[in-house]
Formats: sequence, structure tokens, C-alpha cells
Amino acid sequence: MSDKPDFLAHDDGDHVAVAVHDVEPGRAPIGYLDGTDAITLEVLEAVPLGHKVALTDVAAGDAVIEYQLPIGRASKSIRTGDYVHTHNVRSIKWQNSVA
Repeated sequence: MSDKPDFLAHDDGDHVAVAVHDVEPGRAPIGYLDGTDAITLEVLEAVPLGHKVALTDVAAGDAVIEYQLPIGRASKSIRTGDYVHTHNVRSIKWQNSVA
């Protein structure tokens, strides 16, 4: 694996990692800021710079974890390697808003 990750995750146990550049589908290295060993993940969709990829499956309705905290709720099932954004996650901050 390259020593430069395509994605960075904050903590072991986070459900998502953030793209450090535009990433195309395929195998991608994931680095952890907490010192957890890097992993490789099969990215299923293109993920733009600054956007998230799923590190684990998340069932519809379950919390999405980043920084060891819930940042949203899956609005539909998310597979490991999926692009994670507003099409499949609802912000917890806005969960009571319309739509």
C-alpha cells in the first residue's frame, strides 16, 4: 500500500473516512489519525474531495459515527465502500426539519 492514503478516518470505530482528493472506484488506502493501522477498502463509487466513504455497513435508521460521535442517521442502507452524503444520510442536527 502507498504511504499516502486516499481517505482519512479520525478514530478506530468510525463508520466513515474523508477523501483527501477525488477518488475513483477501486482499491483505496485508508489512514487513521488516531494511529490505528491503515487498511485498504474497495470503493464502490466515485467520492469527491472532502466527501465521505463508508468503512462499514450501516443499516437504514442507524447512526453514522465520525469522531466517535453520531453525525447523522442512515436514510437507507449503506454498504462498505459506498459514497456517504445527503442521498443516504440525514444530519442529526436537522433530523426534525422538513423533508
